[in-house]
Amino acid sequence: MAQAKIHHAKMTEAAKGKFSRSMSMADRSGQLLESLDQLEIRVEALREAATSMEQERECLLDMIQSIKNSEEMRSICDGEREELSLTANRLLGRTLTVEISVETIRNSTQEDALHKATSLIDEIATKLLDDMDGARKRLMALHAACVTEAPPVPIDTKFQTIVITCALEDQKKIKRRLETLIRNVDNAEKNIKIMDFQKVDDLNSANGK
Repeated sequence: MAQAKIHHAKMTEAAKGKFSRSMSMADRSGQLLESLDQLEIRVEALREAATSMEQERECLLDMIQSIKNSEEMRSICDGEREELSLTANRLLGRTLTVEISVETIRNSTQEDALHKATSLIDEIATKLLDDMDGARKRLMALHAACVTEAPPVPIDTKFQTIVITCALEDQKKIKRRLETLIRNVDNAEKNIKIMDFQKVDDLNSANGK
């Protein structure tokens, strides 16, 4: 009887020890999971910050190019224009030294959709100089497929289907690229009009008008 009690006591102690170790393992597992959750938040914050910096880089490059090609730059004297162009080129070069890359995780379907969307945009971009007005209309139709609000222009539904299949980060990048191209076309058209006006003005001056 005494031996049975002793055996029972040992079994109880062993069970308690096992239970205690299990609880300790569960606690450690919970702590590790909590740490990983906190790290995931920081990883996403890092990606968002890098993406924001990537967008800022694109914005700076676009602004510098806009100033270089602006009407104001053409309206100043040659000496000042040369000095400002040197400054703009210096800023452009320094901006280009900053390299930021945020890789997007995609499945095979998203990879294929991104390739199709990029190819369509590239096709239009290569023909900008041949038909600027037609290219702008096509770019506007593609951009309309990327916005949620009702656009004032026709939507390219085929492109819309492709974009929806892309990863969310790629959808944002496609939209930004289209906006940059449209802005560049608008600036180019404005510059062409200015040059045409200057030619007419020079011709009138030569004719004494």
